[in-house]
Amino acid sequence: MSRIGRKPIPVPTGVDIKVAGDVVSIKGPMGKLDWKLTEGMSVGVNDGQVVVTRSGDARQLRAMHGLVRAELSNMIQGVTKGYEKAMEISGVGYKAQLQGREMSINVGYIHPVTYTVPQGIDVKVDKQTLISIRGVDKRLVGQVAANIRSIKPPDVYKQKGIRYAGEVLRKKAGKTGK
Repeated sequence: MSRIGRKPIPVPTGVDIKVAGDVVSIKGPMGKLDWKLTEGMSVGVNDGQVVVTRSGDARQLRAMHGLVRAELSNMIQGVTKGYEKAMEISGVGYKAQLQGREMSINVGYIHPVTYTVPQGIDVKVDKQTLISIRGVDKRLVGQVAANIRSIKPPDVYKQKGIRYAGEVLRKKAGKTGK
């Protein structure tokens, strides 16, 4: 049996969990998230704990057991505390500006790159080089951060570009003359 899948998830106060058919709805102080269960999975809420069970022992069900439990745990944490990713822009003249839901990023191209921030995500730009991405959905926060980083990934020679805060890059040595 899955070691992760059989662990019960404690439900903090202020979080409401409803199971309607194959959809689990989690509502908390920061928002509401839904998760559609795969066939063969069931969720039960007892005594302030969420328990995920599977109907059989097939390979696909065993694989999904731990995944469903981890996703529900991430959703509970998301609606209580939320998730945040911090990013840094480094390079001469590199900067970001936020206008409503549009973010304009200047990173060395001949034109500024515009990125539309999806619903459910809050973005803050501090000092034009620090970007803070917040939201309740862990997957969405990570995907938005990855999309922003992919606009100009950090260069291995000059260390310029968009990187996660605290990301350690190994600097490669350039060509040397004789």
